[in-house]
Amino acid sequence: MATPKKPARDRFAKPQTARLWLMYPPKLIQKPVIWELTHKFELITNVRQASVTDEIGIVCLELEGAPEEVQAGVKWLKKLGVSVEPVELSAMES
Repeated sequence: MATPKKPARDRFAKPQTARLWLMYPPKLIQKPVIWELTHKFELITNVRQASVTDEIGIVCLELEGAPEEVQAGVKWLKKLGVSVEPVELSAMES
């Protein structure tokens, strides 16, 4: 049985950039979640800020890619148990 391939990306679609706050529960702090995200989905990531303790991980992350890839990546993060919230632009720019 052949492995299903990802649908071809529309080369002419305008990439979407999403700025997000990710909050990791303790069970995910040691896992390479952002690395997995970039290998499961066609996304470019940019860590803008991060703070990690034994109890929680908080990351400000930019995701860039086709809108359907960004949406699928966010859905996957939430399914893992990561809290995902949009960043307000005024907070990012200051």
